[in-house]
Amino acid sequence: MISEINGFKMHFTDEGDGSPVLLIHGFPLCNKMWSPQIKALTRAGFRVIAPDLRGFGGSDAGYAPFSIDLLSDDIIALMDHLEIEKAVIGGMSMGGYILLNLLDRYMDRISAAVFIVTRSAADDGPGKERRTALADAAMSGRQSVVAEAFESVLFGPHVKEDNPKLICKVRQWMDMTSPEALSEGLRGMRDRPDYRPDLGRFNIPALVIGGEKDICISPEFSKDIAAGLPDSRLHIMEGVGHMANMEAPDRFNDCLLSFLSDSPPLAK
Repeated sequence: MISEINGFKMHFTDEGDGSPVLLIHGFPLCNKMWSPQIKALTRAGFRVIAPDLRGFGGSDAGYAPFSIDLLSDDIIALMDHLEIEKAVIGGMSMGGYILLNLLDRYMDRISAAVFIVTRSAADDGPGKERRTALADAAMSGRQSVVAEAFESVLFGPHVKEDNPKLICKVRQWMDMTSPEALSEGLRGMRDRPDYRPDLGRFNIPALVIGGEKDICISPEFSKDIAAGLPDSRLHIMEGVGHMANMEAPDRFNDCLLSFLSDSPPLAK
């Protein structure tokens, strides 16, 4: 469905009943990445909301520039639109950066947090330079440079042979992303703060999922997040890369549902 949210037309899915779980996709992807989770969670009795961030998937780019702050405000505006006071919020990669921002600024709206192949540290100098170069390439009409850079690091080593259709599907999503969203998303990630000093005050139930073979964001970053949070459980998925939820959806869903069922305020 599409609704006017915070000044732009946002595309999102809203399926199922029960306690709400809101999932935020990574860069440069869209909410279709959550299809295996939407099916599993709705069968288990949860309501699942999965937005396309502004400029990604079926959502308008809205006004530029935008920041991680603004993307977080969009999530809260969507919750307000759907009359959801609190939700479990999960974020993958860039979605995890948004989740950290939400915890910093809107923690009272989050009942539990799920960090998926993400990190709490800010970019270092070379990382910022790489993001700036890719952002400039996107705005100069060379969006394929961004897609190629991310395609090379998104998947575990087995996926090219075992599941080439997954790579093609994800590449299509990346190619559909507007140059404005590519550029602004990269600049927003580049400029995000370092949340490592803040982890200790995010005192809500949290699940941290990393991919053992993730070459985009090392599982060491997942371990760091889990160590810094007051109430967390850590799960490093063996043999998977950055697209952990799609590379091994059954194992991922079992981990997520176990966390949700073991958290008393969230249990059905």
